[in-house]
Amino acid sequence: MKTADFSKIIRDVPDFPKKGILFKDITPLLQDAKAFHTCVEAFAAEFGKEHIDYIIGIESRGFIFSPVLAYKLGAGFVPVRKKGKLPWKTEQVAYELEYGEATLEIHQDAFQKGAKVAIIDDLLATGGTAEATAHLAEKLGAEVVKMAFLVELKFLKGRERLANYDIFSLIQY
Repeated sequence: MKTADFSKIIRDVPDFPKKGILFKDITPLLQDAKAFHTCVEAFAAEFGKEHIDYIIGIESRGFIFSPVLAYKLGAGFVPVRKKGKLPWKTEQVAYELEYGEATLEIHQDAFQKGAKVAIIDDLLATGGTAEATAHLAEKLGAEVVKMAFLVELKFLKGRERLANYDIFSLIQY
């Protein structure tokens, strides 16, 4: 399977989670063993070009790919979660969403200063969540060497917001 075929597997769900939004449902890709394997291998090939100490996964669908990639690359996995979901001392950042505000958190001891990290999530839309995650990592002294996404919605211009970072996406709409 080629990564170009991924867009044929991803399901469009109109009016989810609210009217007017066309949701890109990645679960059919995850259910297809060959497609999932190809996806992970494509991410690993892209990440393998860099030395990465930690893969940061963004809640919740970023958690699907990030631990697998961390294992494959011999890196640590660090979760970034919504406020109140992590059990230890955290750093947090509030940011604007298209429909309100949210807060993300990371453990204060997630990694040491100077760590090279990569951020992964399933979708790049406006870039607000990825940007907030990068700010958290940088607040702890990490260097964000790459960001990767399964799907990029180019018309929302998230890549422009993240222009200071190396961005990779497998599928663009």
